[in-house]
Amino acid sequence: MLAQRISSMNSISELCEKTEADVTEVARAIGADSRIGPKFLRASVGFGGSCFQKDILNLVYISRSFGLQEVADYWEQVIIMNDHQKRRFAENIVRKLYNTVSGKKITFLGWAFKKDTNDTRESAAIYVADMLLNEQANIKVFDPKVEQKQVHADLDYLNTRSQEENHQGVTVFEDPYEACKDTHAIAVLTEWDEFKDYDWQRIYDNMLKPAKIFDGRNLLDVKKLRAIGFTVQAIGS
Repeated sequence: MLAQRISSMNSISELCEKTEADVTEVARAIGADSRIGPKFLRASVGFGGSCFQKDILNLVYISRSFGLQEVADYWEQVIIMNDHQKRRFAENIVRKLYNTVSGKKITFLGWAFKKDTNDTRESAAIYVADMLLNEQANIKVFDPKVEQKQVHADLDYLNTRSQEENHQGVTVFEDPYEACKDTHAIAVLTEWDEFKDYDWQRIYDNMLKPAKIFDGRNLLDVKKLRAIGFTVQAIGS
């Protein structure tokens, strides 16, 4: 049910982008209804972790084993929407970078599936990176708790390219400002609180221009960033 709520809001986020609405305002209005409540209504690049996808796929399997095709299809759509959101986020980065990211540097802020953990299982960042690597992008990663060996292991596990290609295409940094230096775009993939407090003027000054931010967690202050000079694309707005 929690995963369903996330996928529901992610579906609304795409509609909001087309209609120039703001998914955070929609979520606030929906959450004000006491029958629904405000939790798990934040649109994002997609859910991860060890439980949601595994448990939903188990539910789909059980339903199909009993011949309940419509029930299985219903719950499978939660996963389909989650995968679509990750793919849509990656495709939007390519589109906004003039339809090619070949040879371009894209910094990922965050790799863990959620803040305050080093758990990367089914993290959206893995799949977004995989899609961008397929487009020949150079990925730079900073996460406060995830080490380089884990980032490379996550990509190697997908087995979509050689280990050598993954290691050449992805560089992990221990300092966020170094990770953002001389990069074409920044993608926020994990909602670490510290990202909000960075010296964004300093980051902007050291980026390639036009400096673009893709906020996959609706974490940052968009107005402040645009005032500095960033081009910002946030989920659902």
